[in-house]
Amino acid sequence: MSPNRGRWAALLAVALIALAIVAIPVFLIRPFSPQTPSSMALAFGLRRWSPLATAVALVAALLLAARLWNPGRRILARSAAVLLVLLVGASAWGARQDYFEWMFAPLPGPGFVRAAEADFVAPGDMVMTLALNGDQVAFPVRQLAYHHLVQDSVGGVPIVATY
Repeated sequence: MSPNRGRWAALLAVALIALAIVAIPVFLIRPFSPQTPSSMALAFGLRRWSPLATAVALVAALLLAARLWNPGRRILARSAAVLLVLLVGASAWGARQDYFEWMFAPLPGPGFVRAAEADFVAPGDMVMTLALNGDQVAFPVRQLAYHHLVQDSVGGVPIVATY
């Protein structure tokens, strides 16, 4: 195997590993699906180590691409090297993001209506209720399942309702 083939293989492997380190937790941590303790341990282990691992991968990808870079080469080869380095860079960026915050944003500005006016709640819908200091509220579980929490005040007391 020529040295360049080995470098290309290494660059491709680095890019795929960096992508996998970030993508595997996304597929394992699914809020509305059954999860096993071992899959959660793997997902959280990868999340913990992904910032360091992808930073190392980015340095390795840059070094490999620099060794492969040859201005006399066809544009396709140089473009492939740039795309692989960009994939590793995107993985390094993604490893530092909390994409679950994007998925489950708190419900902004919850509003209250009287029970008779709550036409968005079907008769069979489950609700979570709270009575505090003379105030009574009900939060539809269907809405909480998506937003996961509501920051509000009930009976003059700040609360966070979660499901």
